Amino acid sequence: MSDSTPAFLRTTRTSYDAIAEDYTARYPSGLSHPLDRSLVTAFAELVKANGPAPVADLGSGPGHVTALLHGLGVPAFGVDLSPAMVSLAREAHPQLRFHVGSMTSLDLPDTALGGILALYSTIHVPDEHLPTAFAEFHRTLAPGAPVLLAFQSGAEPGGLHLTERFGHEIALDYHWRTPAQVNTLLNRAGLEQVATVLREPAGEETRPRAFLLARRPG
Repeated sequence: MSDSTPAFLRTTRTSYDAIAEDYTARYPSGLSHPLDRSLVTAFAELVKANGPAPVADLGSGPGHVTALLHGLGVPAFGVDLSPAMVSLAREAHPQLRFHVGSMTSLDLPDTALGGILALYSTIHVPDEHLPTAFAEFHRTLAPGAPVLLAFQSGAEPGGLHLTERFGHEIALDYHWRTPAQVNTLLNRAGLEQVATVLREPAGEETRPRAFLLARRPG
């Protein structure tokens, strides 16, 4: 990263590099809730119905969900801000492709993607940078291609700043948003709303989970 790289990208990258191994050990399966898995399965079916272009799993972490998409018959690759996470993903899933990158500046051609998955990764993007990320989604998606977002939500926006996790010193910001707020930004980026699902917290979760399905117009 250069000196001109936004500060939130540098701190998010450094923080996830520090906790990558502990995070992967703590969350070994990626998606534990059956509703979450069913929504990813539905997303995969929409991708396959629209065409053969690959899917980018943005914020792929240790690669669990990228591998799930691959198992569902979708050509998928992972992009993550953290080199340590990318290294773990490559080690666990050597048959798949993972590389370091940011959703705010995707190193991909226009209309190259058959879909975008961003599960719990937009939560680290500040409000002022989220329109840039969604513009990149629109630019890189093929016509008709879907995008599935998941994020912690609630009745009101908010946030959280963590300075420690798994015993490591970090500087990680979380941004909570309502589904309506995010859908508005998706629409402004030229992406059409398809469905919104909001499920209540389960197990150790403390906030509702929002899933937004959108598409680039065909």
